[in-house]
Amino acid sequence: MNLIESLNQRYASKMMNGTKIPEEKFQTILEAIRLAPTSLGLQPFKVLIVENQALKDKIFEKAAPGQPQIPTCSHLLIFAANRKITRDMLDEYFELIEATRDLPAEKLLAYRNIMNGLVDKSEEQNFNWAARQTYIALGFGLVSAALLGLDSVPIEGFSASVLDELLNLKEQNLGSVTMFALGNRDEEKDYNAKLPKVRKSKEYLFVKL
Repeated sequence: MNLIESLNQRYASKMMNGTKIPEEKFQTILEAIRLAPTSLGLQPFKVLIVENQALKDKIFEKAAPGQPQIPTCSHLLIFAANRKITRDMLDEYFELIEATRDLPAEKLLAYRNIMNGLVDKSEEQNFNWAARQTYIALGFGLVSAALLGLDSVPIEGFSASVLDELLNLKEQNLGSVTMFALGNRDEEKDYNAKLPKVRKSKEYLFVKL
């Protein structure tokens, strides 16, 4: 199946059947997320992987009672953005660049000077910027799941404050942004599975200037 065929078949699964997806496919999705581009290449977030059923049930009960995909999915990924960009984070990033690329010191210094401005911004500014980067990675995860023939759904309908408290995210300089449930659809209970896809036409959506 090619890319467009896969995207036409994917949909937001409303109920999954609880079966585990193959580990090889799951690792491919994680690698696609890892390879996703982010502004300045900083990847200012963590992706928390939840497989434990008791924890999935608790997240559903406490933070997202309107999302039945959570307890029935194979894996739940939580995208949590950094609340504050720190100098330690930049030090770690530039150590990684130096270990990976053979770049002249002056070029690295110029790049570091650009990124130092992030540290001077407020926590709110940092978090809003970092949160936007998580959506790029989420998109890569959604597309890779579709290509692998797996069901998935991005989830924003949850209490971030409750989830952050439940997982002690604030203490880790993190704040939850979105979740991504992966699994296999429940053909009988998922009302959305057989509905036609609703999208605006190309003529409406794309505007040539």
